[in-house]
Amino acid sequence: MRRLTRTVATAALATALALVSACSSGSDSADDAKGGDGKALEKVTYLTSFGQFGRDAYAWVAKDKGFFKEAGFDVEIKAGQGTGGVIQTVVGGQADFGPVDLTGSLLQVGNGQAKDFTVVAAIQQRTMAGIATVEGKNIASPKDLEGKKLADTPGSVVRNLFPTYARLAGVDASKVTWVNGEAQALIGTLASGAVDGIGQFVVGQPTIESVAKKKAVMLPYSNVMQDLYGNVLITSSKIAKEKPEMVKRFTAALLKGLEYSLANSKEAGEILKKNVDAANAVAAAAELELMAAYVRSGNTGTAIGTLDSGRVAKSIAILQGAGALKQNITPEQIIDFSLAPKA
Repeated sequence: MRRLTRTVATAALATALALVSACSSGSDSADDAKGGDGKALEKVTYLTSFGQFGRDAYAWVAKDKGFFKEAGFDVEIKAGQGTGGVIQTVVGGQADFGPVDLTGSLLQVGNGQAKDFTVVAAIQQRTMAGIATVEGKNIASPKDLEGKKLADTPGSVVRNLFPTYARLAGVDASKVTWVNGEAQALIGTLASGAVDGIGQFVVGQPTIESVAKKKAVMLPYSNVMQDLYGNVLITSSKIAKEKPEMVKRFTAALLKGLEYSLANSKEAGEILKKNVDAANAVAAAAELELMAAYVRSGNTGTAIGTLDSGRVAKSIAILQGAGALKQNITPEQIIDFSLAPKA
Protein backbone atom coordinates (compact mmCIF):
# COMPACT_ATOMS: atom_id res chain seq x y z
CA MET A 1 0.00 0.00 0.00
CA ARG A 2 2.86 2.35 0.89
CA ARG A 3 4.54 1.53 -2.42
CA LEU A 4 1.33 2.36 -4.26
CA THR A 5 1.04 5.64 -2.38
CA ARG A 6 4.64 6.56 -3.21
CA THR A 7 4.11 5.62 -6.85
CA VAL A 8 0.99 7.76 -7.10
CA ALA A 9 2.74 10.68 -5.37
CA THR A 10 5.74 10.40 -7.68
CA ALA A 11 3.51 10.35 -10.76
CA ALA A 12 1.57 13.36 -9.49
CA LEU A 13 4.80 15.27 -8.87
CA ALA A 14 6.11 14.40 -12.35
CA THR A 15 2.85 15.58 -13.89
CA ALA A 16 2.99 18.83 -11.92
CA LEU A 17 6.59 19.47 -12.97
CA ALA A 18 5.71 18.75 -16.58
CA LEU A 19 2.87 21.24 -16.43
CA VAL A 20 5.10 23.89 -14.86
CA SER A 21 7.75 23.24 -17.51
CA ALA A 22 5.17 23.45 -20.30
CA CYS A 23 3.79 26.69 -18.91
CA SER A 24 7.31 28.11 -18.59
CA SER A 25 8.20 26.98 -22.12
CA GLY A 26 4.97 28.42 -23.47
CA SER A 27 5.70 31.68 -21.70
CA ASP A 28 9.18 31.83 -23.26
CA SER A 29 7.71 31.11 -26.72
CA ALA A 30 5.11 33.79 -26.18
CA ASP A 31 7.83 36.25 -25.15
CA ASP A 32 9.79 35.40 -28.32
CA ALA A 33 6.71 36.28 -30.35
CA LYS A 34 6.38 39.71 -28.77
CA GLY A 35 8.09 42.99 -29.57
CA GLY A 36 9.61 45.60 -27.30
CA ASP A 37 6.17 46.89 -26.34
CA GLY A 38 4.87 43.44 -25.37
CA LYS A 39 2.55 43.16 -28.37
CA ALA A 40 2.55 40.28 -30.85
CA LEU A 41 5.11 40.63 -33.63
CA GLU A 42 3.84 41.70 -37.05
CA LYS A 43 5.08 39.51 -39.89
CA VAL A 44 6.86 41.42 -42.66
CA THR A 45 8.55 40.23 -45.86
CA TYR A 46 11.59 42.22 -46.94
CA LEU A 47 13.46 41.96 -50.23
CA THR A 48 17.15 42.78 -50.62
CA SER A 49 18.09 45.08 -53.47
CA PHE A 50 20.09 42.61 -55.54
CA GLY A 51 20.98 39.11 -54.40
CA GLN A 52 22.64 38.43 -51.05
CA PHE A 53 25.83 40.44 -50.89
CA GLY A 54 27.54 42.61 -48.29
CA ARG A 55 25.79 45.76 -49.51
CA ASP A 56 22.50 44.29 -48.24
CA ALA A 57 23.87 42.76 -45.03
CA TYR A 58 22.28 45.48 -42.89
CA ALA A 59 18.87 43.77 -43.11
CA TRP A 60 20.23 40.55 -41.56
CA VAL A 61 22.03 42.68 -38.97
CA ALA A 62 18.77 44.42 -38.05
CA LYS A 63 17.18 40.99 -37.58
CA ASP A 64 20.12 39.34 -35.80
CA LYS A 65 20.66 42.22 -33.35
CA GLY A 66 16.96 42.33 -32.49
CA PHE A 67 16.23 45.76 -33.97
CA PHE A 68 13.25 44.45 -35.96
CA LYS A 69 11.88 42.58 -32.95
CA GLU A 70 12.21 45.66 -30.72
CA ALA A 71 10.16 47.57 -33.28
CA GLY A 72 7.49 44.85 -33.28
CA PHE A 73 8.36 42.88 -36.43
CA ASP A 74 9.05 39.28 -37.38
CA VAL A 75 10.90 39.77 -40.67
CA GLU A 76 11.51 37.26 -43.45
CA ILE A 77 14.34 38.36 -45.73
CA LYS A 78 14.36 37.24 -49.36
CA ALA A 79 16.78 37.95 -52.20
CA GLY A 80 15.69 40.68 -54.64
CA GLN A 81 16.54 40.78 -58.35
CA GLY A 82 17.05 44.48 -58.98
CA THR A 83 14.88 47.59 -59.10
CA GLY A 84 12.24 46.36 -61.56
CA GLY A 85 11.79 43.03 -59.80
CA VAL A 86 11.60 44.54 -56.32
CA ILE A 87 9.00 47.12 -57.39
CA GLN A 88 6.88 44.44 -59.06
CA THR A 89 7.03 42.14 -56.03
CA VAL A 90 6.20 44.89 -53.51
CA VAL A 91 3.35 46.30 -55.59
CA GLY A 92 2.04 42.77 -56.15
CA GLY A 93 1.84 42.19 -52.40
CA GLN A 94 4.41 39.37 -52.23
CA ALA A 95 6.72 41.59 -50.16
CA ASP A 96 6.16 44.59 -47.90
CA PHE A 97 9.43 46.49 -48.22
CA GLY A 98 12.57 46.53 -50.35
CA PRO A 99 15.32 48.83 -51.60
CA VAL A 100 15.40 50.05 -55.21
CA ASP A 101 17.59 52.51 -57.03
CA LEU A 102 15.84 55.87 -57.01
CA THR A 103 16.89 56.75 -60.55
CA GLY A 104 15.71 53.38 -61.75
CA SER A 105 12.35 53.91 -60.09
CA LEU A 106 12.05 57.34 -61.70
CA LEU A 107 12.64 55.69 -65.08
CA GLN A 108 9.97 53.09 -64.34
CA VAL A 109 7.36 55.67 -63.33
CA GLY A 110 8.33 58.22 -65.98
CA ASN A 111 7.92 55.63 -68.72
CA GLY A 112 4.66 54.16 -67.48
CA GLN A 113 6.23 50.86 -66.41
CA ALA A 114 5.38 51.02 -62.71
CA LYS A 115 3.09 52.70 -60.20
CA ASP A 116 1.51 52.20 -56.77
CA PHE A 117 4.74 52.18 -54.74
CA THR A 118 6.04 54.84 -52.35
CA VAL A 119 9.60 55.80 -51.41
CA VAL A 120 9.97 56.28 -47.64
CA ALA A 121 13.73 56.66 -46.99
CA ALA A 122 17.14 56.87 -48.63
CA ILE A 123 19.69 54.10 -48.21
CA GLN A 124 22.52 55.74 -50.16
CA GLN A 125 22.86 59.46 -50.82
CA ARG A 126 24.73 58.80 -54.10
CA THR A 127 24.18 56.21 -56.81
CA MET A 128 26.43 53.15 -56.74
CA ALA A 129 25.36 51.93 -60.20
CA GLY A 130 28.09 51.11 -62.68
CA ILE A 131 29.70 48.63 -65.06
CA ALA A 132 32.21 46.14 -63.70
CA THR A 133 34.85 44.18 -65.56
CA VAL A 134 38.28 42.70 -64.86
CA GLU A 135 41.77 43.36 -66.17
CA GLY A 136 42.45 41.79 -69.53
CA LYS A 137 39.13 42.80 -71.10
CA ASN A 138 40.56 46.01 -72.60
CA ILE A 139 37.96 48.16 -70.89
CA ALA A 140 39.34 51.27 -69.20
CA SER A 141 36.80 53.93 -70.20
CA PRO A 142 33.11 54.08 -71.19
CA LYS A 143 33.97 54.23 -74.91
CA ASP A 144 35.71 50.85 -74.60
CA LEU A 145 32.32 49.22 -73.94
CA GLU A 146 31.46 49.44 -77.64
CA GLY A 147 31.66 45.99 -79.23
CA LYS A 148 31.51 44.27 -75.85
CA LYS A 149 29.00 41.87 -74.26
CA LEU A 150 27.52 42.79 -70.87
CA ALA A 151 25.25 40.80 -68.53
CA ASP A 152 22.66 41.91 -65.99
CA THR A 153 19.14 41.16 -64.79
CA PRO A 154 16.45 42.66 -67.06
CA GLY A 155 15.07 44.88 -64.27
CA SER A 156 18.40 46.18 -63.01
CA VAL A 157 18.87 49.95 -62.78
CA VAL A 158 22.34 49.58 -64.30
CA ARG A 159 20.85 48.09 -67.44
CA ASN A 160 17.82 50.38 -67.64
CA LEU A 161 19.89 53.50 -67.01
CA PHE A 162 22.61 52.48 -69.48
CA PRO A 163 21.15 54.32 -72.52
CA THR A 164 21.21 57.57 -70.53
CA TYR A 165 24.71 56.86 -69.23
CA ALA A 166 25.92 55.97 -72.72
CA ARG A 167 24.47 59.17 -74.22
CA LEU A 168 26.14 61.35 -71.61
CA ALA A 169 29.42 59.42 -71.76
CA GLY A 170 29.67 59.49 -75.56
CA VAL A 171 29.05 55.78 -76.07
CA ASP A 172 27.06 54.30 -78.96
CA ALA A 173 24.66 52.10 -76.97
CA SER A 174 23.66 50.20 -80.13
CA LYS A 175 27.18 48.75 -80.26
CA VAL A 176 26.88 47.19 -76.79
CA THR A 177 25.24 43.76 -76.40
CA TRP A 178 23.29 42.89 -73.26
CA VAL A 179 22.43 39.36 -72.13
CA ASN A 180 20.27 38.26 -69.20
CA GLY A 181 21.69 36.94 -65.95
CA GLU A 182 20.65 36.20 -62.37
CA ALA A 183 21.80 38.58 -59.63
CA GLN A 184 23.70 36.00 -57.59
CA ALA A 185 25.35 34.45 -60.68
CA LEU A 186 26.58 37.59 -62.47
CA ILE A 187 30.02 37.73 -60.86
CA GLY A 188 30.61 34.06 -61.65
CA THR A 189 29.57 34.72 -65.25
CA LEU A 190 32.16 37.49 -65.49
CA ALA A 191 34.84 35.35 -63.85
CA SER A 192 34.19 32.52 -66.32
CA GLY A 193 34.90 34.81 -69.27
CA ALA A 194 31.44 34.33 -70.77
CA VAL A 195 30.91 38.12 -70.87
CA ASP A 196 33.12 41.20 -70.93
CA GLY A 197 31.38 43.05 -68.12
CA ILE A 198 28.38 43.05 -65.83
CA GLY A 199 25.99 45.56 -64.33
CA GLN A 200 27.09 45.98 -60.73
CA PHE A 201 27.15 48.42 -57.84
CA VAL A 202 30.66 49.79 -57.48
CA VAL A 203 30.93 48.43 -53.94
CA GLY A 204 30.92 44.95 -55.48
CA GLN A 205 34.62 45.34 -56.34
CA PRO A 206 35.94 43.23 -53.39
CA THR A 207 33.50 40.42 -54.12
CA ILE A 208 34.40 40.43 -57.82
CA GLU A 209 38.10 40.22 -57.03
CA SER A 210 37.56 37.40 -54.51
CA VAL A 211 35.67 35.33 -57.09
CA ALA A 212 37.49 36.23 -60.33
CA LYS A 213 40.98 36.27 -58.76
CA LYS A 214 41.71 39.31 -60.94
CA LYS A 215 41.76 43.04 -60.36
CA ALA A 216 38.34 44.57 -60.98
CA VAL A 217 37.84 47.61 -63.21
CA MET A 218 34.83 49.77 -62.29
CA LEU A 219 33.04 52.36 -64.42
CA PRO A 220 30.77 54.27 -61.98
CA TYR A 221 27.75 56.00 -63.49
CA SER A 222 28.28 58.81 -60.99
CA ASN A 223 31.34 59.91 -62.98
CA VAL A 224 29.04 61.27 -65.70
CA MET A 225 25.74 61.67 -63.81
CA GLN A 226 26.26 63.77 -60.71
CA ASP A 227 23.87 64.21 -57.79
CA LEU A 228 21.83 61.03 -58.31
CA TYR A 229 20.60 59.18 -55.22
CA GLY A 230 21.42 55.50 -54.78
CA ASN A 231 19.04 52.95 -53.26
CA VAL A 232 15.90 54.03 -51.46
CA LEU A 233 13.44 52.04 -49.36
CA ILE A 234 9.99 51.47 -50.85
CA THR A 235 6.69 50.00 -49.76
CA SER A 236 3.36 49.75 -51.54
CA SER A 237 1.31 52.94 -51.72
CA LYS A 238 -1.46 51.01 -49.94
CA ILE A 239 0.72 50.24 -46.90
CA ALA A 240 2.15 53.77 -46.88
CA LYS A 241 -1.33 55.24 -46.78
CA GLU A 242 -2.97 52.79 -44.38
CA LYS A 243 -0.08 52.09 -41.98
CA PRO A 244 2.14 55.19 -41.79
CA GLU A 245 3.30 54.58 -38.21
CA MET A 246 4.16 50.96 -39.01
CA VAL A 247 6.22 52.20 -41.97
CA LYS A 248 8.12 54.64 -39.76
CA ARG A 249 8.88 51.94 -37.18
CA PHE A 250 10.14 49.51 -39.80
CA THR A 251 12.24 52.18 -41.50
CA ALA A 252 13.85 53.22 -38.22
CA ALA A 253 14.72 49.59 -37.36
CA LEU A 254 16.22 48.95 -40.81
CA LEU A 255 18.27 52.15 -40.73
CA LYS A 256 19.49 51.22 -37.25
CA GLY A 257 20.78 48.01 -38.81
CA LEU A 258 22.40 50.01 -41.60
CA GLU A 259 24.16 52.35 -39.17
CA TYR A 260 25.34 49.43 -37.01
CA SER A 261 26.66 47.60 -40.10
CA LEU A 262 28.72 50.57 -41.24
CA ALA A 263 30.23 50.95 -37.77
CA ASN A 264 30.85 47.19 -37.37
CA SER A 265 31.51 45.93 -40.89
CA LYS A 266 33.41 42.81 -39.86
CA GLU A 267 30.63 41.65 -37.54
CA ALA A 268 28.03 42.49 -40.20
CA GLY A 269 29.90 40.33 -42.71
CA GLU A 270 29.93 37.45 -40.24
CA ILE A 271 26.20 37.85 -39.56
CA LEU A 272 25.54 37.69 -43.32
CA LYS A 273 27.66 34.55 -43.61
CA LYS A 274 25.76 32.97 -40.72
CA ASN A 275 22.49 33.49 -42.59
CA VAL A 276 23.66 33.00 -46.19
CA ASP A 277 25.98 30.01 -46.72
CA ALA A 278 27.30 31.28 -50.05
CA ALA A 279 28.33 34.67 -48.63
CA ASN A 280 31.97 35.67 -48.19
CA ALA A 281 32.26 37.43 -44.81
CA VAL A 282 35.50 39.25 -45.67
CA ALA A 283 34.23 40.51 -49.04
CA ALA A 284 30.92 41.51 -47.43
CA ALA A 285 32.71 43.60 -44.82
CA ALA A 286 34.80 45.25 -47.54
CA GLU A 287 31.64 46.12 -49.49
CA LEU A 288 30.15 47.80 -46.43
CA GLU A 289 33.32 49.80 -45.85
CA LEU A 290 33.15 51.10 -49.43
CA MET A 291 29.43 51.77 -49.12
CA ALA A 292 29.84 54.04 -46.09
CA ALA A 293 30.90 56.97 -48.29
CA TYR A 294 27.70 56.60 -50.33
CA VAL A 295 25.40 56.36 -47.30
CA ARG A 296 26.98 59.37 -45.64
CA SER A 297 27.66 61.49 -48.69
CA GLY A 298 30.13 64.26 -47.92
CA ASN A 299 28.36 66.76 -50.14
CA THR A 300 25.09 66.60 -48.19
CA GLY A 301 25.99 66.34 -44.52
CA THR A 302 22.53 64.90 -43.86
CA ALA A 303 21.41 62.19 -41.47
CA ILE A 304 21.07 58.60 -42.67
CA GLY A 305 17.85 57.99 -44.59
CA THR A 306 16.92 61.59 -45.41
CA LEU A 307 15.66 62.72 -48.81
CA ASP A 308 15.73 66.18 -50.35
CA SER A 309 13.03 67.20 -52.82
CA GLY A 310 15.36 69.60 -54.63
CA ARG A 311 17.97 66.92 -55.29
CA VAL A 312 15.32 64.50 -56.55
CA ALA A 313 14.03 67.22 -58.89
CA LYS A 314 17.58 67.58 -60.27
CA SER A 315 17.70 63.85 -60.94
CA ILE A 316 14.43 64.10 -62.84
CA ALA A 317 15.83 67.04 -64.84
CA ILE A 318 18.94 65.00 -65.78
CA LEU A 319 16.77 62.17 -67.08
CA GLN A 320 14.46 64.55 -68.93
CA GLY A 321 17.42 66.33 -70.49
CA ALA A 322 18.73 63.00 -71.76
CA GLY A 323 15.32 62.15 -73.25
CA ALA A 324 14.95 59.18 -70.90
CA LEU A 325 11.44 60.02 -69.61
CA LYS A 326 8.28 59.88 -71.71
CA GLN A 327 6.21 61.87 -69.23
CA ASN A 328 6.80 64.59 -66.66
CA ILE A 329 6.95 63.52 -63.03
CA THR A 330 7.53 65.25 -59.71
CA PRO A 331 9.36 64.02 -56.57
CA GLU A 332 6.09 63.92 -54.64
CA GLN A 333 4.62 61.40 -57.09
CA ILE A 334 6.80 58.61 -55.73
CA ILE A 335 8.15 59.92 -52.39
CA ASP A 336 6.19 60.52 -49.19
CA PHE A 337 8.45 63.04 -47.47
CA SER A 338 6.27 62.94 -44.33
CA LEU A 339 7.35 59.31 -43.80
CA ALA A 340 11.06 59.85 -44.50
CA PRO A 341 13.55 60.50 -41.68
CA LYS A 342 14.12 64.17 -40.93
CA ALA A 343 17.51 65.85 -41.28
